Amino acid sequence: MSAQLERCEREWQELEGEFQELQETHRVYRQKLEELTALQTLCSGSIRKQKARLRNLKHALQRLYLNLVLGNVNVTLLSNQAKFAYKDEYEKFKLYLTIILLLGAVACRFVLHYRVTDEIFNFLLVWYYCTLTIRESILISNGSRIKGWWVSHHYVSTFLSGVMLTWPNGLIYQKFRDQFLAFSIFQSCVQFLQYYYQRGCLYRLRALGERNHLDLTVEGFQSWMWRGLTFLLPFLFCGHFWQLYNAVTLFELSSHEECREWQVFVLALTFLILFLGNFLTTLKVVHAKLQKNRSKAKQP
Repeated sequence: MSAQLERCEREWQELEGEFQELQETHRVYRQKLEELTALQTLCSGSIRKQKARLRNLKHALQRLYLNLVLGNVNVTLLSNQAKFAYKDEYEKFKLYLTIILLLGAVACRFVLHYRVTDEIFNFLLVWYYCTLTIRESILISNGSRIKGWWVSHHYVSTFLSGVMLTWPNGLIYQKFRDQFLAFSIFQSCVQFLQYYYQRGCLYRLRALGERNHLDLTVEGFQSWMWRGLTFLLPFLFCGHFWQLYNAVTLFELSSHEECREWQVFVLALTFLILFLGNFLTTLKVVHAKLQKNRSKAKQP
C-alpha cells in the first residue's frame, strides 16, 4: 500500500514538474507570439508606407515629366466631362495616327524606296510615341487606370524609333529595312483592329457599369477583353514573335563583318525587351484569366 502511495506521489511530482515546464513553455510561446505580432504589425505598417511613398514618387515623376515637356502648365482637368472629352480625343488620335502610319509604311515598303522618306516615317513614329506618353501621363494624373507594362511600352517604343531614325543608310540598314517596314505594316493593322474593337467593348462595359470612364485602349491584352476579344490573341502573339524575329535578325546582322553601326546591337536589345515585356504580360493575363475561370467552374 505504501509502495503504491509512493509511486502515486512520484507521478504527481512528475506531473507537477511537467506542468510547470508547460507553463514556462506557454509563457515563452505567448511572449514570442506577442513579439511576432508586433513585428508583423511593424512590417505591415512599413509596407503600407512604402506603397504610399512609391505611389507619391510615381505621381511626382509623372508631374516632373510633364513639367519638363510642357513647362509649368496645370494639366488637371476639373470636370468629368473635360476628362472624358480628353480621353476620347486621345483615342481618336491613336486611331487616326495608326491609319497614317499604316499608309506610310505601305508607301515606304512598296513605292518610296528613299532614305529621306524612311526618315520621315521614323520621325513620325518618334513623334507619335512621344505624344502618347505625354497624353497618357496627363490622363493618369487625372485618374486613368492605365498602368504597368503598357505605359512603359510606349517609352521603349519611343527609344526604338529614335534609334531607327539615327541609323545611317548602308548595307546593314538595307538588309533590315524591308523586314522592319513589313513588321510596321502588320503592327499597324493589329493596332487598328485593337483600337476599333476595344473601343466598342469599353463602351458596352462602361454602359453596364463594369469599367471606369477613363479606361483606355491598349496595345495588348487585358482581362476585361476576355469576353469578345479573344480572337485578337493569335494576332498579338504573332506580333510578339515577330519582334523576337527582328531581335534575332539584328543580333545576326550585328556580327556581320561590314557592320559598324552601334544602332544594330541596340535595336536588337530593344526589340528583345519589347518581345519579353509584351509576351510575358499577355501570357500572365491569359493564365490568370484561365485560372479564375477554372476556379469558378469548380464552385458548386
